[in-house]
Amino acid sequence: MRIARFSIDGNVAFGAVEGDQTGPGLDGLVIDIIKGVPFADFELSGTKVPADKVRLLSPVLPNKIVAIGRNYAAHAAELGNEVPAAPWAFFKPSTSVVGPGDAIVYPSFSREVHHEAELAVVIKRLCREVPRERVKDVILGYTCANDVTARDTQQTEKQWARAKGFDSSCPLGPWIETDLDPSDLAITATVNGDLRQAGRTAQMLNSIEDLIVNITEAMTLLPGDVLLTGTPAGVGPLHPGDEVAVTIEGIGTLTNKVISRG
Repeated sequence: MRIARFSIDGNVAFGAVEGDQTGPGLDGLVIDIIKGVPFADFELSGTKVPADKVRLLSPVLPNKIVAIGRNYAAHAAELGNEVPAAPWAFFKPSTSVVGPGDAIVYPSFSREVHHEAELAVVIKRLCREVPRERVKDVILGYTCANDVTARDTQQTEKQWARAKGFDSSCPLGPWIETDLDPSDLAITATVNGDLRQAGRTAQMLNSIEDLIVNITEAMTLLPGDVLLTGTPAGVGPLHPGDEVAVTIEGIGTLTNKVISRG
């Protein structure tokens, strides 16, 4: 099931996305509005709206985003970094989240902002100290993410809070895919239609099971929390006016434009 969060006539709801895209945008898709929220048992209402008549929002509003650095060896190498011996976690704040079609606002303190295409994991239920065999039970599904990074700031500041956490630095979307094997999916990023990144989730150094076991040893994850699993090689610059698109096999495409801060 594809679960979207959307707004229509000033109201925000979740819904199940049905159909196949028949053209640009959301043509051919309809959304069956969900009774309740997707983090508990829910029913489809049977009330359906054309997807091209709504505004898609970020699929969730997470309490926290836990991101993993250097989880692809080729990406670590392209920036001259060593591969960490264990998962290397950092946080992005909830205020960094934007949805499909929303703008990535170029931060005033940076002159070198990069795209980072990533598979995002959405947590389904409150969990801590999750055993490996129970990891699948705590996952609602998967979506596309762009871990937008102020690279120059990352290189000059020991903590990554500003470099990775500025407003609009975490686009998520277009929806959550709940029925997906994430072990070997193609991930790409394009900028203005030009291919920049192309990798597969099979290249991750630490699997999703590894990451959730490691993270929940230290902290409780809440329904709607998001785990970013790292980016393949090919990261590169974004400039105001660019359009960046992250596509993940079996999920879809997340597209955002870059704008200058007004």
